[in-house]
Amino acid sequence: MQFSRRDFLTATTLAGAGLGLSTAPSIGSCKAPPKRIKLGVSTYSYWHFKTERVRIETVIDKAAEMGVEGVDILHRQMDIGEKEPLDAAGRPYLQRLKRHAFRNGIDLICLSIHQDFVDPDPAYLKTQVDHTLKCIEIAYELGVPCIRLNSGRWNTIKDFNDLMAARGIEPILPGYTEDDGFKWCIDCIEKCLPKCAETGVLLALENHWGLTRTPAGLLRVLNAIPSPWLGGLMDTGNFLEDPYEKLEAIAPKTVFVQAKTYPGGGEWYTLDLDYKRIAKILHAAGYAGYISLEMEGKENPDIAVPRSIAMLRKAFA
Repeated sequence: MQFSRRDFLTATTLAGAGLGLSTAPSIGSCKAPPKRIKLGVSTYSYWHFKTERVRIETVIDKAAEMGVEGVDILHRQMDIGEKEPLDAAGRPYLQRLKRHAFRNGIDLICLSIHQDFVDPDPAYLKTQVDHTLKCIEIAYELGVPCIRLNSGRWNTIKDFNDLMAARGIEPILPGYTEDDGFKWCIDCIEKCLPKCAETGVLLALENHWGLTRTPAGLLRVLNAIPSPWLGGLMDTGNFLEDPYEKLEAIAPKTVFVQAKTYPGGGEWYTLDLDYKRIAKILHAAGYAGYISLEMEGKENPDIAVPRSIAMLRKAFA
């Protein structure tokens, strides 16, 4: 028996129509896939200020080997002066970093800077705002979408080791109030926001030491500045007591996460964090951004960082 071309086309058309009628989903029945959390690694994971500085390019290479998507750059770890202006000598370095990351399939996801917006001296606060504006420009040059911002602290405990021994709690500067500190901080952040809108770089305020040591402090600043260019940075290791309810309080405002681990014991303290529980908190808040590892343990980072990444992958799968 022979089939003509017309017979063949008729048969395949009918078969296709029948297949479509039996298997095609109705409009509205398809569900979007769940949002996927991506992992990054902070360059701080390889350098805790106590050894020879590890270069950013080295961490990019290691991140690519581990198969993580992003690198979170500690500004103080870069091969340019931290306090000096960004000049003609510094810009080519930034472009080389960006090229190196791209060629390794790595996104540069955050620039973690150090600045302090808690001080009664207007001239000092101006230097801190100017420094932040420079860092926004650095992030823009690198293609980095956000900056880790601190509120600042009273600095009545000068040595950081002593501050950690005091669990991050320090006295207010004599003659001033907590309200003064919040006003200085809010005013300084507001001065940075026009540059953020111009460059598309987001400020991510961390639950760090100082004014943002508590959820109430962090949320006080964030709620006082209703800007799309300001959000919260959740550091999972900076609430030393009862962390989960505190992390839950700041989760709705969170735009970036730095996840602490402590293999070999922490440099200053050790927390036993349940990352499956933290993943549920972030999921409930609708968070779909990066989780950046900050390995703060004393173990060799070439061993501790890959193990920590594997743990985070499992927790956030």
